[in-house]
Amino acid sequence: MDDHSDHDHHPHSDDEGRVTSPMQDFSTGQVGVGFVVLLVGVAVTFGLPLLI
Repeated sequence: MDDHSDHDHHPHSDDEGRVTSPMQDFSTGQVGVGFVVLLVGVAVTFGLPLLI
């Protein structure tokens, strides 16, 4: 018997439904952090090539 046939290390409970990201609540602070990450990504993607 190999390690992959033993599934006790990943317990699954039936009372806990699967929760995906679009269903989860998020705070205004998390939106702000996401917006800052977006701005940094756009600045790196478009700003650096324009400077070089």
